[in-house]
Amino acid sequence: MNDHIVKSYDSELKRLDGEIKRMGEIATAQLDAAVDVFQRRDSQAAMRVVANDEAIDALEHEVSHDVLRLLALRQPMARDLREVYAALRISADIERIGDYAANVAKRSIVLNQTAPVSAGRGLPALAHLANTLVREALAAYTLRDAERAMAVRSRDAELDAQYTGLFRELLTYMAEDPRQITACTHLLFMAKNIERIGDHATNIAENTWFLVHGEQPEGEREKRDLTSQ
Repeated sequence: MNDHIVKSYDSELKRLDGEIKRMGEIATAQLDAAVDVFQRRDSQAAMRVVANDEAIDALEHEVSHDVLRLLALRQPMARDLREVYAALRISADIERIGDYAANVAKRSIVLNQTAPVSAGRGLPALAHLANTLVREALAAYTLRDAERAMAVRSRDAELDAQYTGLFRELLTYMAEDPRQITACTHLLFMAKNIERIGDHATNIAENTWFLVHGEQPEGEREKRDLTSQ
């Protein structure tokens, strides 16, 4: 009987892992697609990206349901409890990543109503870096690799610096040509959405460290977002 219970519990944890893996695959594909439709100025495809966000939301609901069921029926302790807690936290981060990707696609639809803005050329590179961090964070979680997770955490400063550079470029562009203020404002929001995706990748990394070690990472992570200065 005990062996049966252990196998059943392991199966439920694997189901959680599978749901989170699927969420991550959809979310990263969503960001790739959002940038692609932005570059191609394809409003119809952008609408499909926005609609696809529902799939991530549905999976998050499944994760939440499974977590509550595990807590109620299994009453996990120690490492097992951290496994369940991390799954819940990480699924919430992935859901927010999906939301930000959908927001990028939404604003690209608005931008398509005006002429292209050359200052937006830095957006795809920013999104590529953010998605690299998300994929690395999810890989670290899947492998329960705390050191790999901390490498993601340390690279968030790199994303901050790139975002700050794009932010300043857009401000300069607006100052030189006030006719582009509306379009550049949308680009600023898109860039901020992408920067926030990097923050959620860092959250996933920190939750992986907590899952493995049972404590939060030491020290404050380096930040290079200087847009408020």
